[in-house]
Amino acid sequence: MHLKVASIADATARIKAIELVDPTGSTLPAFTAGAHLDIDLPAIGDGEARSYSLLNDPRETHRYIIAVQREENSRGGSEWIHAHLKEGDVLESSEPLNNFALNEAGEHHLLIAGGIGVTPILAMARRLSAMQTPFHIHYCARSRDMAAFVDLFEAEFPDRFTLHLDGGDPARGLNVAQLLHERPSGGHTYVCGPAGLIRAVRETTSHWPKGSVHYELFRGAEDETAPRNTDAPFDIVLQRSGKQFTVPADKSILDVLKAEGFRIKTLCREGVCGTCRTAVVSGGVDHRDDVLTDEERETEMQICVSRALPGQTLVLDL
Repeated sequence: MHLKVASIADATARIKAIELVDPTGSTLPAFTAGAHLDIDLPAIGDGEARSYSLLNDPRETHRYIIAVQREENSRGGSEWIHAHLKEGDVLESSEPLNNFALNEAGEHHLLIAGGIGVTPILAMARRLSAMQTPFHIHYCARSRDMAAFVDLFEAEFPDRFTLHLDGGDPARGLNVAQLLHERPSGGHTYVCGPAGLIRAVRETTSHWPKGSVHYELFRGAEDETAPRNTDAPFDIVLQRSGKQFTVPADKSILDVLKAEGFRIKTLCREGVCGTCRTAVVSGGVDHRDDVLTDEERETEMQICVSRALPGQTLVLDL
């Protein structure tokens, strides 16, 4: 798609809300709560798209709204958007994608957000409100002036919104263990935010049924929220070409193949988008992604993050 920047507004000192529309005024493809866009930023020059969650009401078909936080350790995307993007610019984007969907059959929903992770949570709250399904939002931030869209939450969901301000000390914020100790009947939990918040939710809900806890990861978060086997070098064999390579401990399969000149499509490089999934012919895989199902992991892997199990050589369908 091509999307025109209709407006840019400050949500906080570090977060900009960006409204995107069709350049011809046409209706946009529908999206579901929790969806995101993969947007190309050609000025960055690294050939990778950036993913941004949609925060507006899924019933809207005339616009998309995303929010971009200026990151201190930006790969260039947020820095460029804050410094250079302007109204009237046209961006190239995927259609809406969703790896963080609501389970609309749930009877009660707990929505937990931290920092910029609030964007998909806002869309979810709007969808659940329209469905008249019970839910409650817990929004964690250091201070009120760092909490984007807090006025919208308080206006739209006054009885279903709790703001937790910790002043930079998580111990003074949301008590995750207390909140999630018992699962409500038919309950589902959704969390998006910093790695520590996601880890706390995942650990506390380890006794909840599979499929009742949903989370969306930021760049780097998966490494910090789930246990990992010790990294070690391993070998891969490409079945179609017959080539063999060693993957060092500090490199991914994707890194090695790109360095060898292979063109492999990728977006997130964090095992959450599913773009670089590759068929595995043989060998044990240490799966580190957060997108493949148990069944898919029998025959596929995400080569941006997953590795071989100790002592294994992976034969890939490449």
